[in-house]
Amino acid sequence: MNDDQLLRYSRQIMLPYVDVKGQEKLLNARVLIIGMGGLGSPVAMYLAAAGIGHLVICDFDEVDLSNLQRQIIHSNQQRIGLNKAQSAQQTLQQLNPLIKVTALSTQLDRSALTQQVQEADVVIDGTDNFDSRFLLNEVCVQQQTPLVSGAAIRMEGQVIVFANQGQGPCYRCLYKDDASDTATTCSENGILAPVVGIIGSIQATETLKIIMDIGKPLYSRLLLLDAWSMDWRSMKLPADPQCPVCSKP
Repeated sequence: MNDDQLLRYSRQIMLPYVDVKGQEKLLNARVLIIGMGGLGSPVAMYLAAAGIGHLVICDFDEVDLSNLQRQIIHSNQQRIGLNKAQSAQQTLQQLNPLIKVTALSTQLDRSALTQQVQEADVVIDGTDNFDSRFLLNEVCVQQQTPLVSGAAIRMEGQVIVFANQGQGPCYRCLYKDDASDTATTCSENGILAPVVGIIGSIQATETLKIIMDIGKPLYSRLLLLDAWSMDWRSMKLPADPQCPVCSKP
């Protein structure tokens, strides 16, 4: 670690449970973020600022005017029409030029997604539909890669971490096949802008904890936010013995 890095990350390094060793773990880490929308924006920006050495960000969509209300990584109207991964890459490199940011601007098929998950230390789900979440979960279970899952809509949000180490639940234990039939999106139901910031910040915090092996990550624990009354609930999620994904050998 050079002098610039020591100064930049000094407020983290001074934490006794981080120290230089913890910061070096972050600098050597590779994190995959799927989705550069409302959740992916704060996640990516905080991880870049914290010093994750290599961020791989993936989104095939383009920036739209309606995105700017909450997708803060796309910093101005000049980004409209630009691919979200490329737009996010510009912001992240300006935020922290000491890290590497790889932008994937096409939709990943199973083979490409598997390769990216295989190379990642942690995967973050910032998608907004169940089909993408189900596929990402399945690949993370197969590759035994930790998955940090978040979701937000209206004034509600949730976060959970799946260890995927051969025990504990997976995302399909939480949502079944018919979940996609009742899926709701921000474009259909709306979202209060700071709610995605709250959930995304928690996803970023959990990612840092996993990489540095500190604290108590939200493994198999669903954290629910009701921002209307600013109430939090936490519940343990058991593994489903009939789960079609994680119950298989």
